Amino acid sequence: MTLDETKSPDGSRAQHRAPDGAPDGPLDWTDGHVAQWLPVLPDLNPDIEGAVTRIKRLTVHLRRVREQSLVDFDLERHEFDTLHKLSGRGGRATPSELAADLDLAPASVTGRLDGLERRGLLRRTPSKKDRRRVDVELTESGRAVWLGAMDVLGDEEYRLLGVLSAEERAQLSDMLRRIMVVAEGGGAGGRD
Repeated sequence: MTLDETKSPDGSRAQHRAPDGAPDGPLDWTDGHVAQWLPVLPDLNPDIEGAVTRIKRLTVHLRRVREQSLVDFDLERHEFDTLHKLSGRGGRATPSELAADLDLAPASVTGRLDGLERRGLLRRTPSKKDRRRVDVELTESGRAVWLGAMDVLGDEEYRLLGVLSAEERAQLSDMLRRIMVVAEGGGAGGRD
């Protein structure tokens, strides 16, 4: 296989498909998967199968990294989700706002908040605007735990996408957006 190598604007070497259509660079698990199924399903489009399979495998990989980060930071998934939604509101919200954000009944959120408050990851204080209301506030410890878990996944995302130039990352994001617009548009298989 002959590769056409050129320098990218950022100085890295960009590789392109060889004239015979063979993939550039090293092969991955999906290349073997596609090669296995092509004789069985001759109408299989190797580019579509390759892209979809790689997206699925990447999703599984990132899910494993996220789950390991939760273990490392001693968080259950529901605890992380609650800290994440609270952080997304600037570190302060009412229980009813969190319930809406998490798509849960208020009673379910109360149990979550009790556990996180016992661990010192958040605190509940009387609202300054309405004494009948309680505000939930992220503590410094809660913010540190949430950020730590977020950083693990963020570091892995940067590591993986770091093999692409800035221009390639923008192109990938744009192409995936076009696909998601179709997926989110409904129709057959348009839902999660």
